[in-house]
Amino acid sequence: MTAAGDMTSSASPGSRAQANRRRILDVAAAELARNPAASMEEIASAAGVVRRTLYGHFPTREALIDGILDLASEDIARTQRSLDPSEPVAVTSARCTIALWRVGDKYRLLFKLTETNLGARIEERLAPVHEHGTSILRHGQQLGIYSDHLPAEALSRALAGLVLALLEARNDESWVEPEADVAAARACLITMGVSPREADEIARAAAALEDSVGSSAQEFGAAT
Repeated sequence: MTAAGDMTSSASPGSRAQANRRRILDVAAAELARNPAASMEEIASAAGVVRRTLYGHFPTREALIDGILDLASEDIARTQRSLDPSEPVAVTSARCTIALWRVGDKYRLLFKLTETNLGARIEERLAPVHEHGTSILRHGQQLGIYSDHLPAEALSRALAGLVLALLEARNDESWVEPEADVAAARACLITMGVSPREADEIARAAAALEDSVGSSAQEFGAAT
């Protein structure tokens, strides 16, 4: 009879498979960022698995790319910050932009991939970001904090396009900024109608809040 402690400490085959899949995706993302033309065989070698294992999880390169995009989507979902009556809406917007930027920066070199319909596949996974951003923008417009020169939905898509454009500019090194996350948040706030000086102050305050959230999460992970 297996002891209770043994049952809780041993990983199930399903959880091991999920962990192995995640590790392959993490390695694949890093390899494709380093070399967009990396083959499935090269990715399998980098992940320390045989080709049969890689193809068992991802039958095609397209399936592997979709897996990486899904992984990015999971990270993006965690960037959404709920409206808090005690927090100015502009700070919440800036925090969302900064958190989204940090995820995008992690995966930005994947924009160099030439897979068919990659742009559409990225756009599909950004749909929840558009919806969330639209609701925050609409709230800010109703409060008179954001400009209403564009409908909230159109402005949300424009802001997402701005962030993606800045990520691509980082790729080709046409935009070099030591505090890129703060700069991206500042640019978005200015686009929403916030004055440049105030946008800079808000973006820096939001970055500090996001840093504290990240530190707390790391401490929690270490404790558990």
